[in-house]
Amino acid sequence: MSVSPQQLQDRLQAASAEYQKLQNDLSTAVDARQRLDAQRSENEIVKKEFDSLSPNNTVYKQIGPVLVEQDQAEAKANVKTRLDFIGSEIKRIETQLAELGEKSEKKKIEIVDLQTQLQRLAQPAAAPAPAAIAA
Repeated sequence: MSVSPQQLQDRLQAASAEYQKLQNDLSTAVDARQRLDAQRSENEIVKKEFDSLSPNNTVYKQIGPVLVEQDQAEAKANVKTRLDFIGSEIKRIETQLAELGEKSEKKKIEIVDLQTQLQRLAQPAAAPAPAAIAA
């Protein structure tokens, strides 16, 4: 079954649009991963600070413009919970990044294949070599 150049061109445009969407999704996932890394770093710093506190130290939580006293154990538990959540989100994003990378690579190969097919169709059929004239 022969495929027309227009059909190939349409498939190439569709594949290119899908590839661009995958690249945008990949970029969004990378940004999310970077934000999660920053959040994890901040929370690890807070955890280290909490680890250095004595039981007599007072912990405050900012709620809007007000500082409210908070139970030290509760504050530590909140930070631990946040770190656990961030860790699981990082794993989820890592999986998503791997899947998007794989899909993107497959789509790139498909695009190259379609471009190659279009180039072959665009080249005129090779003319047969002229026969040698016997003298």
